[in-house]
Amino acid sequence: MINIVKEDKEYILNTYNRIDLEIIKGDGLYLYDNKGNSYLDMFSGISVNHLGHGNSEIIKNILEQASKYIHLSNHFASKTVVNLAKLLVENTFASKVFFTNSGTEANEGALKLARKFGRGIDECKIEILSAYNSFHGRTMGGLSLTGQKKYQDSFSPLIPHITHFLYNDVKDLKAKVNHKTCAVFIEIIQGEGGIIEISPYFVKALDELSREYNFLIVVDEIQTGLGRVGGFLASDLYNINPHIITLAKSLGGGLPLGAMLVSKEIENVLKPGDHGSTFGGNPVACAAGEVLISEVIQDEFRKKTSEKSKYLFNRLYELQKMYPNVIKNIRGKGLMIGVDVGEYADTIKNMALDRKLLLNVTNRTVIRLLPPLNISFREIDDFIDIFRKVLSIFHE
Repeated sequence: MINIVKEDKEYILNTYNRIDLEIIKGDGLYLYDNKGNSYLDMFSGISVNHLGHGNSEIIKNILEQASKYIHLSNHFASKTVVNLAKLLVENTFASKVFFTNSGTEANEGALKLARKFGRGIDECKIEILSAYNSFHGRTMGGLSLTGQKKYQDSFSPLIPHITHFLYNDVKDLKAKVNHKTCAVFIEIIQGEGGIIEISPYFVKALDELSREYNFLIVVDEIQTGLGRVGGFLASDLYNINPHIITLAKSLGGGLPLGAMLVSKEIENVLKPGDHGSTFGGNPVACAAGEVLISEVIQDEFRKKTSEKSKYLFNRLYELQKMYPNVIKNIRGKGLMIGVDVGEYADTIKNMALDRKLLLNVTNRTVIRLLPPLNISFREIDDFIDIFRKVLSIFHE
């Protein structure tokens, strides 16, 4: 019998710390291994599987489109691509959409658009700001925007004229922005940074500075977008006025797909030939995305997500009262939740795995919960029951 985990190590470049499981099937909130074990998945492919695993409508749309054609070059318009773009425009601030294969590619497109926008005003208006502790991808552009040296140090020199500021620190932002600034990249909630939420005071200052210095606000909603934190976009909840929003992760319903959404005032900055992607906006991925977006835009769906978020937070607060020596802090919004357990994070993750619960750790100390948005109350209770049993081991 072929050992996939062993052959993965033999043939795949070693850039990931794999979980030592051979997954053969996904269904709803559960993944199943080759030994017949089921695992409750509380990070859903790192916020990709918004509707869980094996969603029948997504599969149906994928098969229907694949039976017609899987790929067209960008010399042709495609119905599923246009349909998905229309859904995004009609439900957001955006005037136009550019599709990519991933989130980091969406950020690369935003980087290029911002630079061209700035140079159209002044040849020196090329400076870009991004926050410390942010994460915007692993390509050279995304890496340059990312404000974490642990990801950057081995790959310098990075793209020049990108400066970092302290997240939520208005004083530091004001000290670094000037008339040469063409864009500021920001996350509404820093995911890789440990589930840190943007402050309303910072949003207000950012908006005022954008108007004063005429720079673009680029919001990376690759993890927070598409219903994850409550609104269709997280930006909708914070009175932020973006010029660009980047999306990916759940957008393709599990298939590779990203998008750059742009406002009316900058929709004509990029001209034919300025930017492109052979596979960006793949018709099959967009067919899957249609199902995802059509579901998430429903008021009733988001209402149910909000109710489950409140319930999950309350259950976690109960655990915090029971195990205050372990749970230092609980933060986040919607179904993007960080449970700070300090030095215990990796041990808790491994113990949970032994009990058939899949957890994700970010920023070394934070258990990051990103369950599918259609998680049930019963499944929340199942998670809490296993999590409580793990936490009880550390109780003093």
